[in-house]
Amino acid sequence: MDNIKSFVLRSGRMSRAQARSYRELSAPFLIPPRPSPADFVSLFGNLNPLTVEIGFGMGTATAEIAAANPGNNYLGIEVFKGGIGRLLWEIKERSLSNVRIIEGDAAEVLETMLPEESAAAFHIFFPDPWPKKRHHKRRLIQRPFTDLLASRLQRKGYIYMVTDWEDYGQWALREFSAAGLKNPYGGFAPRQEWRPLTKFERKGLDKNHRVREIYYLKDG
Repeated sequence: MDNIKSFVLRSGRMSRAQARSYRELSAPFLIPPRPSPADFVSLFGNLNPLTVEIGFGMGTATAEIAAANPGNNYLGIEVFKGGIGRLLWEIKERSLSNVRIIEGDAAEVLETMLPEESAAAFHIFFPDPWPKKRHHKRRLIQRPFTDLLASRLQRKGYIYMVTDWEDYGQWALREFSAAGLKNPYGGFAPRQEWRPLTKFERKGLDKNHRVREIYYLKDG
């Protein structure tokens, strides 16, 4: 995979509460990165379908979705320790047993730890749009990463992305289609009502930002 990163690590953004959660609540929910495929059946203790969320931010939507769907497993991939600490706190407060976290670069995690056709779904909510043209090479959603996503997705599985940048939405439609995935809507999708609104999204809506929903399937 290309070594260009789609994120920039920032320091000094971890609250005391997040740091405490990260330190005290990591086991057994935070999975150490490894250079070989992980056994998610053993890690979750069941054969339930696996949904992978890339870049979960503060993890509130992740926790709400997991709480509403106890029959599914959820794997969150994130690089920011503050967000990981917050999701660990949510896991404890909600007594969730169906969430695990990997701290690391999504491209590296998918390439090394996620077996082929092992994920029933991918959620990618509000990835960094890198709006300046010279930064477009940093966008997460582009080939060959979309090819990697497709290879890790089970047949009849879905990829669900949300963005409030029109240009990135159009870009993503092209990149997912080029990876051989199928768009059941022919363009942008209607809002998936089961997805909770986040604080970030509400702020954008208050500023009249238009949210674009992108939903692709892998042929069975």
